[in-house]
Amino acid sequence: MAKGHRSQIKRERNAQKDTRPSAKLSYARVSVQKACFVLDAIRGKDVQTALGILTYSPRYASSLIEKLLKSAIANAENNNGMNAENLYIEECYANKGPTMKRIKPRAQGRAYRIEKRMSHITIVLNER
Repeated sequence: MAKGHRSQIKRERNAQKDTRPSAKLSYARVSVQKACFVLDAIRGKDVQTALGILTYSPRYASSLIEKLLKSAIANAENNNGMNAENLYIEECYANKGPTMKRIKPRAQGRAYRIEKRMSHITIVLNER
C-alpha cells in the first residue's frame, strides 16, 4: 500500500503520466493481424510519409488508421503545441478487443461458429 495522503499519491501518479500526443481507436471492426500489416508499414516514419502510405494502401484497415493518424496529429498541434512537420510515429500497435460470436448454418443441421474479431488501435507521436 502506498504511503502518504491521497492527494499526494494522485499528484505523484499524474507526474508520471505520458505527455506524448496520441490517439486511440477502440472496438475497431478489424482483426489485430490485419491491422498490424498496415501498422508495421508506417511505424517509425514521419507523418507525411505515413499519410501517403495509408492513402494508397488497398487494405480496409488503412482507412481507419489514416483517420486515427490525422486525429493524433490534430491532438499534437492543438493540445501540445507541436509542429506537424517535425512529428513522427514513435509507437503504433493493435491490441485484441472483444470477439463477436455468430453461428453459420451448415449441412445436416450442423452449425459452425464465426468469430468477428475487434481490436483497439493506438498511435503515439513524438517530435524529432
